[in-house]
Amino acid sequence: MTAASPDPRALSERDRAVLAAVDAGFDRALADLTALVRIPSVSWDAYDPALVQESAEAVAALAEGTGVFQRVSIERAPIGDSDELGQPAVLATRAARGGKPSILLYAHHDVQPWGDEALWRTPPFEPTEIDGRLYGRGASDDKAGVVTHLAAIRALAEVLDPEIGLALFIEGEEEHGSRSFKRFLELHADALRADLIVVADSDNWSVDTPSLTVALRGNVALNVRVTTLGHASHSGMYGGAVPDAMLAFSKLAASLWHDDGSVAIEGLAEADLDVPEQSEQHLRDEAAVLDGVELIGTGPILQRLWAKPSATITGVDAPSVPDASNTILPTMRFRLSTRIAPGQSAADAYAAIERHLRAHAPFGAHLEITDVDLGDPFLVDASGWGAELAKQAMADAWGAAPVEAGIGGSIPFIADLVEQFPGAQILVTGVEDPGTMAHSPNESQHLGVLKRAIGAEALLLARAGDRAAGGSAE
Repeated sequence: MTAASPDPRALSERDRAVLAAVDAGFDRALADLTALVRIPSVSWDAYDPALVQESAEAVAALAEGTGVFQRVSIERAPIGDSDELGQPAVLATRAARGGKPSILLYAHHDVQPWGDEALWRTPPFEPTEIDGRLYGRGASDDKAGVVTHLAAIRALAEVLDPEIGLALFIEGEEEHGSRSFKRFLELHADALRADLIVVADSDNWSVDTPSLTVALRGNVALNVRVTTLGHASHSGMYGGAVPDAMLAFSKLAASLWHDDGSVAIEGLAEADLDVPEQSEQHLRDEAAVLDGVELIGTGPILQRLWAKPSATITGVDAPSVPDASNTILPTMRFRLSTRIAPGQSAADAYAAIERHLRAHAPFGAHLEITDVDLGDPFLVDASGWGAELAKQAMADAWGAAPVEAGIGGSIPFIADLVEQFPGAQILVTGVEDPGTMAHSPNESQHLGVLKRAIGAEALLLARAGDRAAGGSAE
């Protein structure tokens, strides 16, 4: 169901005051975002964990500064059943009063590595405003999500003393697979339990039109080592009779796709989703597809992106061209990343992928599969009271009715939220737009989108206070 068209005359005096508080507090929100982006909080193992701790401390200080929460702490949970702890997360809580619902607000403060700094138009951790966008690693994904929650809470508190329960969970390792996420939920279940969960880590249809994300693909990623020989040999002496590992890899990789680029792995499913129309040229422009390069797959563009599987080789371990010698390579390794259509479990998809790889290993090449990462897809129930409130709040804050959209990316931990809190409604919102370039050089946050996202969430929180726990209107 689409939200009603926005009508400024329909806003209550309280709602107008909430949006006015968002406007008045936006400079502070932008300053908060700028300060957070300056911290290189990459959560991957090869990077300095002290910077992730510094980022958590900065977020905790901002949460304390709202004056709303009864308790703010930095917590770390074990990774699975091991003694190793995950990266620091911020947990801030406020109990509900008067029988009002509780809302859990999620975002993450860790960021992707910045890659080749030469590809950035500005230094990745020197936030720079250009043409209404703030450039920097994490400026959008997902430190803008963190700031959206904090600024919305501050605006709400400027207008009224909220009776809703609030739990703020700002994770510190989403970009590294949320390895301690499930244990964190288990250890803090009572503090995190909510009627409504808002995950601010997704996209918007455009800089002028908001989205409520209702479908996400899952993921299966794994490393594959391909070995054909016990040692390297001279390519002139043995080439033409002895299969090298790169030859085996090339033929194995080619088996993953049909000639049109669609996935050829038997057993990977497609979902039956209704999708809006989008032109091929729109996608070409968004993704910077070069002239003369054809798109891959078949069917409507958004069906390919939201409802069909994809397979991408994201890394290869092999000698570089400067280090190449006339040698038959005995072994090599690659990383395969696949996206799974909604409706299929990641475990079933992995089984299909493993069968395919082993069945198509050429020349009897030996395969070793390691570092398997699974994340289930997700379909949002957009019929509940939380979704209806969110869509109307978006319409009123943005001045445009939202689109119920899918995304090709994955948020695997949502399955953990569903498992731990089966009675909660889950909404996936976000502050990104098609020009954000998250995970890429020159990531940026559109400041108009940020202000409208804060306004929509502040209205959502205010209107949630009009309901009783469980969601019934008062």
